[in-house]
Amino acid sequence: MTVTFRPWREGDEIAAAASFGAPDTPEAGLDRPLLGLDAEDPWRRCLVAESDGEVVGAGAVSDARLHPDRLWVYVEVAHSHRRRGIGTELVRRLRTEQAPSGTQALRARFTADAEHAAGFAVSLGMAPIQRSRQVVVRPGALDVPTFGPTGPALEDLATGSVELTKAVMGFYDATHAPWDRSEMTLGRAQDLLLAPSTGARSAIVLRDRPKDAGGTLLAFAIAYDPPVLDPDDPDAAPDPNAAPAEPDPDRPTEVLLGYPPEANEAKTRAAVRQLLAMVAARYPVQLEVDDAMTPLSTVVDDLLAVGSAELVTETRIVATG
Repeated sequence: MTVTFRPWREGDEIAAAASFGAPDTPEAGLDRPLLGLDAEDPWRRCLVAESDGEVVGAGAVSDARLHPDRLWVYVEVAHSHRRRGIGTELVRRLRTEQAPSGTQALRARFTADAEHAAGFAVSLGMAPIQRSRQVVVRPGALDVPTFGPTGPALEDLATGSVELTKAVMGFYDATHAPWDRSEMTLGRAQDLLLAPSTGARSAIVLRDRPKDAGGTLLAFAIAYDPPVLDPDDPDAAPDPNAAPAEPDPDRPTEVLLGYPPEANEAKTRAAVRQLLAMVAARYPVQLEVDDAMTPLSTVVDDLLAVGSAELVTETRIVATG
C-alpha cells in the first residue's frame, strides 16, 4: 500500500466524510470541523493522506486563541487503514509546520473509553492533563434552599452585564491556569460565552446578601438555548441567526455554572450547591465539569454517587509539553 500526503483541498470534506463515516464519538463530532483549508487567522495547517486516489486519513493543527501554549491537533484515519502508521506520519509532518506563536506543543481530546485514541495519544508522547465530564442533573436532585430577607439572595443578571462578564472571565482563567493557561478577555468572554449567538438566554447569580446591601457574588449560572437545527438536514450546522427553539421540559438545559475563584472553597461549594438546586429545581440541566472546578466537581460527584445525576460523556484531554 502506497500512501501519499498533500494539503487539504476544496471538496475534500466530501471525500473525508465518505471515508470516515459519521463521527463515532462526541469529541470527533466537535473536532472534525478543524479539518479544512490552511488558514492564517486563526492559523491552521491541514494534511490529507491518500491511497490509490482515495482519502484514508487527515489531520490538522491549529492555534487556540484562548490557550497560547499549545496547538490543537486532530487526526482521523479510516477504520480500514488504522494501525498502519498513517496517523503518526500525519502528526510528524504537521509538527514541522511553524505556527506564528512559535509553540510546537500539542493538545487533543478524546472520549475516555476510546481505546484506540488513548493508545495513539500515548504513542505521540501525550499525557493526560485534565478530565472533563458532561453531566445531567435530575430535577429536584437537591433540596431547594429558603432564603431570608437579609441572607443569601438570588438575582437575575443581564448576560451583557460587565459584572457577569468579569466573573466569567475570572472563572475561566482561574480554572484553566493549573493545566492549560488561558488568556480570556472581557471581549472574548462576551463573544464566546455570553453573546446572543452563543445561545446564552439568561443568567442568575447568588449573592451573600442583596446587592443593595453590598452583597458579594458567590456563584453564577448561565442558561443556553439549544441550537436550532434544519429539520430537512439535521446534520447541518446550527443556524446562529434562527429564532430560539421552543423549550422542551424533557431536554436538559445547558448551563454554565461558575464562581469567583478567590473565594473560600467550602463557602463556594455551599454556594454552588444552593445555586444548582435552584436551576435544577423543576427541569434537568446539563453541566460541563472539569476536575479543576473543585467545588462544582465535588457537588457533582455526590450527586452521581446517589443516582441524582447521570454521566453523559467523559473526555480526556492530553498534551505534550
